[in-house]
Amino acid sequence: MPELPDITVYIECLDRRVTGRPLQKVRIRHPFLLRSVEPPLSDAEGRTVRGLRRLGKRIVFELDDELFLVLHLMIAGRLHWKPSGANPPGKIGLAAFDFPDGTLTLTEAGSKRRAALYVARGEDALAEHQPGGLEVLDADLASFDDALRRENHTLKRALTSPHLFSGIGNSYSDEILHRAQLSPVTWTRRLSDAESARLFEATQATLQHWLKQLRVEASDGFPEHVTAFREGMAVHGRYGQPCPACGTAVQRIVHAENETNYCPRCQTGGKVLADRSLSRLLKGDWPRSVEEWEAVRKGPG
Repeated sequence: MPELPDITVYIECLDRRVTGRPLQKVRIRHPFLLRSVEPPLSDAEGRTVRGLRRLGKRIVFELDDELFLVLHLMIAGRLHWKPSGANPPGKIGLAAFDFPDGTLTLTEAGSKRRAALYVARGEDALAEHQPGGLEVLDADLASFDDALRRENHTLKRALTSPHLFSGIGNSYSDEILHRAQLSPVTWTRRLSDAESARLFEATQATLQHWLKQLRVEASDGFPEHVTAFREGMAVHGRYGQPCPACGTAVQRIVHAENETNYCPRCQTGGKVLADRSLSRLLKGDWPRSVEEWEAVRKGPG
């Protein structure tokens, strides 16, 4: 799912192309995309874009007369800037937004259709789409610590909760926790003040690092290769590969559609956290340490 750095760069690239220009037409390929009824989508056509903003992981187009288009890309939604009049591609094309200088197309890979578009009139209606999480890049340590400890969750769940922190998802939370050298399953209210400060610094540094990287990649173009798995990430999507800090094989915890990646030596004191599916398979033979895990991987001999 595109997260804060990805959404921010999308918005910056769109701002140069559509702000001050009329949204001439919206062509919806799949009707499930539009999740609101009133006001009608047709009210947006012909109105000038006055600005763009981010609400969590949502992109908001601000049009004339306080009319807003709220786009949530979810996991597999992606945006593409094409020549004027371009059609959404094949089975994955969901919609096209036509502007005088080009067409913005929306695609969604896979069979599940989760991307969503809403039309809202007025700031009060727009506020209903605001998850309410803290904007970490604008925050100080005290406000970060307050949000972190407001509820007692594991660090992974807390960082990815849109009601606690804005725009952080599965990918960057893994990178943040690795940088902070903290376990993803540590409970928030058990953190020391020093650990909370370390997590705050790691969160800001990680998001700023990837914002810089993605801006360089996009340059004057458009971000056409938005992905959760990026070259240069320390642990996310790198299961079984060596940790860049210590060389230990990156481990994972799989739950439903989400995967948490971590380094057992850097983050969990050498302990391998039980993965639900593998622990059922291995039962009492689940390896508890890096050394035992390496032995399981290598097999007998």
